[in-house]
Amino acid sequence: MDFRLSDEEEAFQSAVRRFGDRVLRPNEARIDAEKVIPPDVLAGMAELGLLAMPVPEEYGGMGASATLTELASEEIGRGDSTMATAVFFLLEAGWGYLLARHGTDATKKEVLPSVTAGKAFLGIATTEPTGGSDLARMRTTSRRDGSAFVVRGEKSFISGVEEAKSLGGGHLTLTRVEGGGFNFLYVPTRSEGITTQRFRNMGRMGISTGGLSYQDVRVPERYLLGEEGKGFEYAMEGFSVARTFVAAACVGAAERALETGMAYIKERPAFGQPLGKFEGIQFELVDLWTQVEAVKWQCRRAAWLLDAYTLKGDHSHRSEVDRAVAAVKLTAPPIAFECVKRVMMWFGAAGYTEDVGLERGLRGIMSYMVGAEGGLNIMRIILGRELLGKEFLPYK
Repeated sequence: MDFRLSDEEEAFQSAVRRFGDRVLRPNEARIDAEKVIPPDVLAGMAELGLLAMPVPEEYGGMGASATLTELASEEIGRGDSTMATAVFFLLEAGWGYLLARHGTDATKKEVLPSVTAGKAFLGIATTEPTGGSDLARMRTTSRRDGSAFVVRGEKSFISGVEEAKSLGGGHLTLTRVEGGGFNFLYVPTRSEGITTQRFRNMGRMGISTGGLSYQDVRVPERYLLGEEGKGFEYAMEGFSVARTFVAAACVGAAERALETGMAYIKERPAFGQPLGKFEGIQFELVDLWTQVEAVKWQCRRAAWLLDAYTLKGDHSHRSEVDRAVAAVKLTAPPIAFECVKRVMMWFGAAGYTEDVGLERGLRGIMSYMVGAEGGLNIMRIILGRELLGKEFLPYK
């Protein structure tokens, strides 16, 4: 068992870290205050090949492995701890991968080159006002009408609503099919019959969150992913990939917070000695670092499993993959949140200010705890199902 990164992986990780230091960090406060990721930041990400990395080269991507994409997600979370850039990145990576794998040739040629170039947005739309993870209550429907599907319904708490309007692009949208099953459709946000609404979040201000309303929106049949009625399976595959990158971004943000805190407690004097000499802080640092280090390698293993099985279309190890992904999505956000919170406390009153900047990370990471790409209790339900069997699910 070899835990070393290859020379190519190390070189790539270093390049993304330099991008984070030179581009993301200087723009972090601006992203948070102006509530948008600047175009030059997206252009820089596209130039490095960071947008929709797993997409094949013929569509402008890198054809990157999940492991390489996980490394990039760590570094983007470290560079912009608000999580806004990380959200943009992981949506393009996770759902760009899924569109490349299950979309029609016509849709891939139409959509993916613009996404990888940073000239269009690609997101995911499953959550509805009546519930997020409770798909039995999903009300958005799609019915076939000749060579198109007609979509009616509403999605809520969807990332990238404004970006899909301003840049162009859309969302992979899960819809119920009359008679049973689900369709997974790429729906351009500028389609006739779609109205949008932006919500006011507490964090990750640089990427919008909002609602999408579909009033008999006609979606060409070429935008269907895979087979009719099997959309749920494709969506779950995409979530496995995207959740791994969520966890990686949290690891990066946690490492950034600890680095900031360590630099401070080495220098800040109190009662005649640096804060770092007090065991109350030193031991807390050690405990936090150990947890982050553990979850980082847990995350790397989840990415390795995706490469070994899921990205190759091999679902024979589905339970193992689901356990690994759910476990890391369950643990990484709370650990990162606790790291940022504790380091803020090391700074005392200064930690509560915008000048230190830690509060931006606290607000951003919270989004991954309450629901983004699946809330923490949903991860517990998945793990309970895989450990005990489906008969122990808390619902039928």
